[in-house]
Amino acid sequence: MIALLRAAVPLFLSMASGMVGSLVVAGVLGRHATVTLAAFAVMTAVLTPAAGAVAGALRGLMPFVAPHKDEPVRALPVLRDARWLALLVGLAGALAVLAVPPVGRLAGVPGAVVDELGLLPYLLALDLLVIAANGGANTVLIALGRNRQVLWSSLANTSVVITLSVLLVPRWGLDGMGVAWLGAGLAGVLVSETCLRRVLGRPVGHARPRWKEIAGLARVSLPLAGTVLVKFGGLGVATFAAALTTVAEAAAHSVLGTLTGFTFLASLAVAQAALPEMARAGGVAELRRVARTAALLAVAASSLGGLALLLAGDVLVPLFSADPAVQAGVLAVVPLMLLASTIDAAQAVQGFGLVALKRSGASLRYFAAGYGLLALAAVPVARTWGIAGLWTALAAVNLLLLVLQGTGFRRYSAWVSAEERA
Repeated sequence: MIALLRAAVPLFLSMASGMVGSLVVAGVLGRHATVTLAAFAVMTAVLTPAAGAVAGALRGLMPFVAPHKDEPVRALPVLRDARWLALLVGLAGALAVLAVPPVGRLAGVPGAVVDELGLLPYLLALDLLVIAANGGANTVLIALGRNRQVLWSSLANTSVVITLSVLLVPRWGLDGMGVAWLGAGLAGVLVSETCLRRVLGRPVGHARPRWKEIAGLARVSLPLAGTVLVKFGGLGVATFAAALTTVAEAAAHSVLGTLTGFTFLASLAVAQAALPEMARAGGVAELRRVARTAALLAVAASSLGGLALLLAGDVLVPLFSADPAVQAGVLAVVPLMLLASTIDAAQAVQGFGLVALKRSGASLRYFAAGYGLLALAAVPVARTWGIAGLWTALAAVNLLLLVLQGTGFRRYSAWVSAEERA
């Protein structure tokens, strides 16, 4: 347990630094102009799931790389194949980002907001391609047990995006934001690539695509990217449903979503740190032991974050809204939000266990079922019971996913031997 916790801490700090950078960026944009912040919100509606899908696809490399922890150089052929797959996924994400201005106009987004985007779609699309061309170096470092080096990459990214945002946004608006984002991406990639080269003792290099091996990687990576998109889609429907209630409840739902991100960080770090250990497990008993330990740590981490929020809610919530009605709405639903977040932490570990078993397709099916039900129920639930009903529904969906993914994990872990996973 101590080893797993030690591996998770750098990942948590890495994610936390990224969130701090995002908060600073939002603050800088909001102080520049309201239309600038509105345009950035339109862009992030597409950028966030696109970047999440790319990250999810890259995370699917872990079970292929993790068995080579003691001899990292043996992972080179896998890494070269992965770069071809990452470029394909990154290209799809970049095209989605480039489509924001024309799709926004067709969807009725005000012309002033679309015009404000300027060069931002092109710069962010380029940033996605840069990250994809890196072939998931940070993911590989995690798979090889070099989690501390991932933190340096994240700190480089965050420091550059904050510095350049403060310097460039007041002068260039969203164009400056795009330059800052691209510069931060390049800085993070440079650090992670340098760290990976030191671990391997040589550069990854390039090779002709081995389409059979790339297809094998895709069978794990693409469903994992799909689960990210399904989750974003389901949560997007829930956000839309919240907007059909009152203004105060819609705002409270937004604040609750932000707070969930904070409480989920630690549990996600634990789950991600456990994935390589599960992929390297020498047998079913060891695999399930790692999964149980990770689940306990993830739930404990989420619960501690929730306890802190419950104790300091009167101080923290006003930081997000000065409206007493919004504050009251948030504080009333916090217990339901924490319940949903804690269950989500437990199910995430089971999902990462399926990835370790190279069965991410099962997770995609489970997510499609769970979030499909949420999409169908969100609007009538919100209209009848408000955001309290929505967060009850979210907790129910997470519980369903916990049962489905836990059952699937036990089923596939009994079928797949350690030799097959390697």
